[in-house]
Amino acid sequence: MHFWRIKGQRLLARGVCASISNRVRWLFFGILGMGSVLLVSVATIAGSSATGSNGNQASRGEASRGAPPGMAWIPGGAFLMGTNDKESFPNERPAHLVQVRGFWMDVHDVTNAEFAKFVEATGYVTTAERPINWEELRKQLPPGTPKPDDSALAPGSLVFTPTSGPVPLNDLSAWWRWVKGAGWRHPEGPGSSIQGRENHPVVQVSWYDAVAYAQWAGKRLPTEAEWEFAARGGLESKRYVWGDDFRPGGRYMANTWQGVFPVRDTGEDGFAGTSPVGCFPANGYGLYDMAGNVWQWCSDWYRVDAHIEAASQNVCRDPAGPAESYDPGEPYSPKRVVKGGSFLCNPSYCESYRPSARRGTPPDTGSSHTGFRCVIPGDDTQVSRSTESQPSFTK
Repeated sequence: MHFWRIKGQRLLARGVCASISNRVRWLFFGILGMGSVLLVSVATIAGSSATGSNGNQASRGEASRGAPPGMAWIPGGAFLMGTNDKESFPNERPAHLVQVRGFWMDVHDVTNAEFAKFVEATGYVTTAERPINWEELRKQLPPGTPKPDDSALAPGSLVFTPTSGPVPLNDLSAWWRWVKGAGWRHPEGPGSSIQGRENHPVVQVSWYDAVAYAQWAGKRLPTEAEWEFAARGGLESKRYVWGDDFRPGGRYMANTWQGVFPVRDTGEDGFAGTSPVGCFPANGYGLYDMAGNVWQWCSDWYRVDAHIEAASQNVCRDPAGPAESYDPGEPYSPKRVVKGGSFLCNPSYCESYRPSARRGTPPDTGSSHTGFRCVIPGDDTQVSRSTESQPSFTK
């Protein structure tokens, strides 16, 4: 779908129709992300973890095989997914016991250079590079919605734009604008380039783009449970992927926002905007940038209440997420889960670089702070990039 694209564009261009602009505030919350308490005894957790460990004896043997290039072995096991921390968003609660099998995960986000190889090999055209199909779009709009000018259906995407001064933080349109020609090659619009940013994570990619790349690479997107388990790096219920102290020893551990948001990122952590992958310490599993830098797509449909439903089960084993999406803020727009936060995250606005943080984003969304990484199940370590066996792509 391209509903989000026309809504976002018309807000920033000041008007395609009233029905769209009146709902755009909720769209931005979907794009950028914005209970009960589960009581689990130490004995239950320990028992389940032990079961998970025994069940992963064969799976752990995968680590002794040749590792797929650029991937790390995640051993699997039982963990508390989500959080009971009151300083969190409701969609992160409650914590609940989950068990996942071992798998391989990319040690860093897919980079511009890696995505370029995919595009060169397949001729793939990303969502942001395609014009909006009005006939498809109108099916998702109220009856009688007038067709906008063709120029409003031109390819483009959302680009973060700092403000000149402090603004209310409940109006996301103040720092996001629709830019025609913005895409993965031109993250901030036609005047920008990825030259010199080959090792930065690719951005302006939709969920569909990420899935297409993963299929070409012989991989898939991680489930939300796999992503969170991997992000925690073997630590149990810590606030951050490295522990409970945001700056242990005064050291920045992730690419986040310093300064007044959204006016100016002072770059005290070394970067304003995205950073090359691997610039900050790896977590306990050898994974880089599982916090900050860019949001990362997961395979799951997004539901605000997903954790509440999961907590009603004794132990969730290899959950693949809800059967359908639901966000009361945008009930007609299906969404997929994104995790990890980005360089825009700041305590004054959000702290979504925490492993429990989660947001829902329409799958045809691209923005200047969303990327992805891939996984391979533990029983399949053969990565094939034979373009002859890959599905056809839009050219």
